[in-house]
Amino acid sequence: MDIITIGDGMITFDPTAKGPLRFVHQFERKIGGAELNVVIGCARLGAKAGWISRLGKDEFGRHILNTVRGEGIDISEVKLMEHYATSLNFKEIQESGDSKTFYYRQNSPTETLTVESLPLDYIKNTKILHVSGVFPAITEQNREVILKAIQFAKESGVKVALDPNIRLKLWSKEQARKTLTQYLPYVDYLLTGREELEMLFDTKEDTELFSHIEKYNFEHVIVKEGAKGASYYENKKWNIVPGFPVSKVVDTVGAGDGFGAAFLYGKLQGWNIEKIMQIANAVGAMVVQVQGDNEGLPYFEEVEMFLGKRDLIER
Repeated sequence: MDIITIGDGMITFDPTAKGPLRFVHQFERKIGGAELNVVIGCARLGAKAGWISRLGKDEFGRHILNTVRGEGIDISEVKLMEHYATSLNFKEIQESGDSKTFYYRQNSPTETLTVESLPLDYIKNTKILHVSGVFPAITEQNREVILKAIQFAKESGVKVALDPNIRLKLWSKEQARKTLTQYLPYVDYLLTGREELEMLFDTKEDTELFSHIEKYNFEHVIVKEGAKGASYYENKKWNIVPGFPVSKVVDTVGAGDGFGAAFLYGKLQGWNIEKIMQIANAVGAMVVQVQGDNEGLPYFEEVEMFLGKRDLIER
């Protein structure tokens, strides 16, 4: 594998109407999950991607498994578990494209993925292990699973990417900070939002943030800034790479995951940081123009069309 991830997969119910969820009467079934979105994005761009997970042995679990297999992602380390229901979430989307998520993921099948059952050889034989703050927020046991995975990856010479992806509906700021800072010594690529970075280090001041960053051996610290683009840390300053304007934002969910996928794909290709950031910003801009967690994740030729580097032939 070029890249693998560990994370939950969910059925996402997207509303057919915008506005408060209590007034929505119909939903469309899709699939989602922060970590899953990233490997789907990597696979579409052209990477060999794999996924470690557990799903319920039910119709929803089978649907997710079949869909992910169809994306060309290796699912040899995904298992369907008896007596567990596949996790669900319902999205509420406003006219602006902003959204809220309502989770139903108690008694998650991922609780059957233990430290002892981690496929260490699978982790050892990849180039990048991607993790996020969502999986460890689901159960306390998951926190030890991720810690063991990234420690082993680091020992094995595998690059580790972390997106804090802090979901305060799943755990508190204090729990998130305690757990995620424990992971940081093993992280090569920290892909975060500004608010999450401030939450991790408990400060809003750049000088203090820089002081915290310098304590670790990060290869890259990236701050995703939505429509403005993204910044990368270098020489005690933020270097901004502008984003791309879009005519209409339809759904913001998954844009950060698309950015992360493109960033990691760029690292696999050996591109310089400016090119990686430009491509990642382009993917983020493409994702927000399509409704759904991962439907807008593009193939690489579509990114080239978006950037005007390939002709778009419509007829």
